[in-house]
Amino acid sequence: MRPTPYLFFDGTCREALETYAEVFGGKIEMMMAYGDMPPGEMDIPEGRKDWIAHGAVEFDGGLLMASDDASDEFQPMKGSSVHMDLPTVEAGRAAFDALAEGGEVGMPYQKTFWTPGFGVLVDRFGTRWMISTSEPLA
Repeated sequence: MRPTPYLFFDGTCREALETYAEVFGGKIEMMMAYGDMPPGEMDIPEGRKDWIAHGAVEFDGGLLMASDDASDEFQPMKGSSVHMDLPTVEAGRAAFDALAEGGEVGMPYQKTFWTPGFGVLVDRFGTRWMISTSEPLA
């Protein structure tokens, strides 16, 4: 059994999942818009029919799922982060830098006492990330 993060967005799910697939070398497994759902399933406002009802990206055996919150009660992610452990310091830095574009860095990607590469940020979509490397500390 493996936990699967499920993220919510406010109309930016498609762009976020496409970005995450590109940054981490993942593959989009599912991308269904609210407008593609069977009629009568949900009452979705006309301006939100192209929003994502369910999406999934596969990363090397892991899965990240997400959707746009079609309600008017969306709140940005708080109290948790998505952690990605990349194989090398360079891969970790590249992912961190790509996600940091337009976002807010909480802790720059740097060497720590437990790993040669670790950083914390909130990306431009509002997702909180912890990026590290499994490369051994020298």
